[in-house]
Amino acid sequence: MIKRKINQLCLSGDISTKEILLNTEEYKLYYELAISPPKGEKVIGKGEAATIALAKIHNGIIASNNLRDISKYIEKYELDHIATGGILVNALNKGYIDERTGNQIWTNMIGKRRMLPTTTFTEYLKTIK
Repeated sequence: MIKRKINQLCLSGDISTKEILLNTEEYKLYYELAISPPKGEKVIGKGEAATIALAKIHNGIIASNNLRDISKYIEKYELDHIATGGILVNALNKGYIDERTGNQIWTNMIGKRRMLPTTTFTEYLKTIK
């Protein structure tokens, strides 16, 4: 059900995917973050590096719960950021999902050992009202 909605959003142009091609600005930043950082800097995960590079070059929004690894770069490059709770609240408010679906997604993420601020999406909704 969610995959179908994502496909519809791609077809309508509301969301899109991007590639990182060799010899581009986003590749240079990705390489610096994930493969060969400046002296004294730590390598970060390839997924985080790709997200940061694409968001910086294309004025995108980083969607991640992994602030420990990326907060330095969000600040450095002045990037917008949203976490799972915000994404699901936006999806709920736009009618893409209902609360039950939000709870299913939340439960699945916790089952995959993702760190979330509450045990259910319903509990999360109570914290933001």
